[in-house]
Amino acid sequence: MAAVILNPLLWLINTLADLYILVIVLAVVASWLVAFGVLSLANPMARQMVQVLDALTEPVFRQIRRIVPPIGGLDLSPIVAWIAIELVRLTLVNLIFYLYRI
Repeated sequence: MAAVILNPLLWLINTLADLYILVIVLAVVASWLVAFGVLSLANPMARQMVQVLDALTEPVFRQIRRIVPPIGGLDLSPIVAWIAIELVRLTLVNLIFYLYRI
């Protein structure tokens, strides 16, 4: 009976974690493309894409930057966010498997 609830919950946790990691990667790549002049923010579609990615990632990155400031101009907040997501996912998955065996 527990599998009826826990399997979809496990799928949801993994899917949401994967989607947010994808958003983080897209935000990092977009920031590099803007920084190197490959992507112009004068283009309305590009500007809107960058704004959406910033809106999705900046609240998390801002909280991380309060603890881990940029080092030598290198922003480590995407890496820290990725590691934190993986740790939370691993913890929740192990918890669900533990509850499933009870």
